[in-house]
Amino acid sequence: MAGLVTSFGSGAMTNSIHEFEDARCILITGSNTTENHPLIGSRLARAKAKGATIIVIDPRKTQIANLADIYVRQNLGSDIAWINGLMNIIIQEGWYDKDFVEKRTEGFEELKKKVAEYTVERVEKISGIGKDDLRKIAEIYAKAETSSLIYSMGITQHITGTDNVISIANLAMLTGNVGKRSTGVNPLRGQNNVQGACDMGALPNVYSGYQAVANDDIRKKFEEAWGMPLPKEAGLTLTEMMPAAAKGTIKGMYIMAENPMLSDPDINHVEEALLNLEFLVVQDIFLTETARLADVVLPGVIFAEKEGTFTNTDRMVQRVRKAIDPIGNSKADWQIICALATKLESSKFTYDSPEDIFNEMAQLTPSYHGMNYQRMESEWLHWPCKNQDDPGTEYLHEGAFSKGLGTFKAVDYQEPAEMPDEHYPIQLVTGRMMFHFHTGSMTRNSPSLDNEVKESFIEICHDDAMLLDIEDGELIRVSSRRGEIRVKALLTDTVSKGVVFMPFHFVEGAANVLTNTALDPIAKIPELKVCAVRIDKIK
Repeated sequence: MAGLVTSFGSGAMTNSIHEFEDARCILITGSNTTENHPLIGSRLARAKAKGATIIVIDPRKTQIANLADIYVRQNLGSDIAWINGLMNIIIQEGWYDKDFVEKRTEGFEELKKKVAEYTVERVEKISGIGKDDLRKIAEIYAKAETSSLIYSMGITQHITGTDNVISIANLAMLTGNVGKRSTGVNPLRGQNNVQGACDMGALPNVYSGYQAVANDDIRKKFEEAWGMPLPKEAGLTLTEMMPAAAKGTIKGMYIMAENPMLSDPDINHVEEALLNLEFLVVQDIFLTETARLADVVLPGVIFAEKEGTFTNTDRMVQRVRKAIDPIGNSKADWQIICALATKLESSKFTYDSPEDIFNEMAQLTPSYHGMNYQRMESEWLHWPCKNQDDPGTEYLHEGAFSKGLGTFKAVDYQEPAEMPDEHYPIQLVTGRMMFHFHTGSMTRNSPSLDNEVKESFIEICHDDAMLLDIEDGELIRVSSRRGEIRVKALLTDTVSKGVVFMPFHFVEGAANVLTNTALDPIAKIPELKVCAVRIDKIK
């Protein structure tokens, strides 16, 4: 397991996108793939055409569910239970890869003991997935020649997000679906070049290539390269920064290409935190809801105005070349940062180009050592790429894990932080839709995309709507313990009774006014995928 966690911690896929086409079984959970990752969705359609069995497990009947051979709904936040249930069946029936488990893993007996507690009866009670469906999914996934597992933020944005990913890793290792083509554990990143940002150290506890800040030897390497002492302690995550700003322990923020006034949970608290700062700088391409609160706004540029590299969700590093020069007073992000560093009297920000920056990064980052702009003119390189002769790594963990044996880690089901009660009897799940991207700062400035869906909505099943006397298109009030919004009802069968869905792209009727700030204790990711709400008619 720990051998897999290196890649999971970075959010990178163990395998490459093109491999999906040749998988014999593809299990998708917590990912509305065809809407949120349509190019990957097209690969899944090709896989199905080649005979792959598609399994979708999701509380909402998303577009990808229409492609599925098997689709089942799980109760919100019950992922550990049904994954443990699958493993229990696979072990009991002898469908696990005994050779792989024996030669490449440790901790199997502890896992076996734990998952034995998750009988099909118990799993059905927790997850809502029927016994027959659970057995069928277990058999297909375990017996397929190659099974690939895909997930996204429907798995990670929970207080048990880290344990959810550990469970998925356990399942893949148990069945030997690691370290070979068209298998693996494949998280799909939520935004363009998020993978590249994380690879470059845009996390509070690591430098580039996930090299730990707390490691003395690694820190010394970066201190020598940058000519300055560096802190030994990890910094705060975004979800820790906002409470610190609200308390006044953080006095200033520099926010780049992020819009927490729509994307973070409990937006009312986010606004309170940002307004409590002594100084706020926002660097972005549009005047976002967050930028409107800033003391200074620095105009960045879009992808077509910049040079550099993007790193895909499957670890592939790609050159980006500008099509036009920056418009008006805008500048490339690296130029803005270097100019600011010069004002702060730093002598180390003397780069002449993005290539200079990339070369320094590749020198300091083992997984990128073999990459340079010249190679990327003609090659698609997946990290790790350790030297000039290394063609890159199509899929991870072939033959061995980086630490030797992969370690199974048994984990237990835990309820979401906020369950329905008499005051807030309905569960809300949030997500994305095809026509808008993240907080809409780009897509809602595109008339053709904005015209597709111009306002927020909340999906409600017909049974709940009948009980609440709500009609399709009616403006209703939705409230949680953190705030309330008004939004139009959309009556649908995509959600089950007691569950509603909202996209979070719209400032008018912002879903994240409602969502919970409860965090995964390890990853510090908020539980955006489940909170308790109530729905009322507006009189």
